[in-house]
Amino acid sequence: MGQKISITNSNNTQDSRFLSFLKRFSPQKPSLDKNMSPRTGMFAKLTAPSANKPNDFTRLISNSISFASTRTKEYLLFKDPEGKFQPSLQTLTQVFLMNYITQSVNLDLTDTFNCTAMTPEQRILLGADWVWAILKKPTKNPKIQIAVQVLHLPEREEAEERATAGKPISESIQMAQMESRNKNMYERIVDFCTSIGKDCYALFLFFGKRDDKVNIYGVLSNNFEAAVGKCDKIDRALIENFFKGSRYFHTPFGMMQTIFTKKTEEALTLMIKFS
Repeated sequence: MGQKISITNSNNTQDSRFLSFLKRFSPQKPSLDKNMSPRTGMFAKLTAPSANKPNDFTRLISNSISFASTRTKEYLLFKDPEGKFQPSLQTLTQVFLMNYITQSVNLDLTDTFNCTAMTPEQRILLGADWVWAILKKPTKNPKIQIAVQVLHLPEREEAEERATAGKPISESIQMAQMESRNKNMYERIVDFCTSIGKDCYALFLFFGKRDDKVNIYGVLSNNFEAAVGKCDKIDRALIENFFKGSRYFHTPFGMMQTIFTKKTEEALTLMIKFS
């Protein structure tokens, strides 16, 4: 999959600096080819595009997200009887994206709901694995954006860190690490979304959590920066704390519907169960 950045900033100066900075690390291939013809097969039978009504559009988006979540859950459930094989964290993220992209192409969503996968360097700099964007017509400029950071079970992350320790890294990765060394991944994605405005949401996507290791959950907000004003550090503990005492979880459809109907500049925070 190619990768491009399709993100805007209401402040022209900030936007110019941001885009010029990204060009240092960004390849010139598009993430999704708009001329790509819909594929046929098992995925095409799941849902057919219906009338172009806002509610139908919301359902098609949530259908693609739910489909990707369900397929990824199959890998979270997988257990090798001999304990020799376990999907890597990168593989799990790619499984989600590939299934989402397949479904969104089949439903002809790519011209209106764009998915941009980050390069490894961009992921370090921005803290995001990919960015979803609802595009304005006819300009194709982003209207609403959702920057997604995937979080795995701590034991999986620790095992992966041990496995990759000591392996050589590229010069571009080293540069990205130097540029972002003063902030953690959670702070970077929040800073990124805050710099764009209330129409950009940070979504922390949990591939399993401590009390439910085989389902996918999310915490979405355009107001995480409020925690900084309360002298709280934005870290995993803060994000996981949103789940405590939460009795209600939105569905992917409920998440998208709420985002679409939210008033401009209104703060919004949601708990979502994706699978």
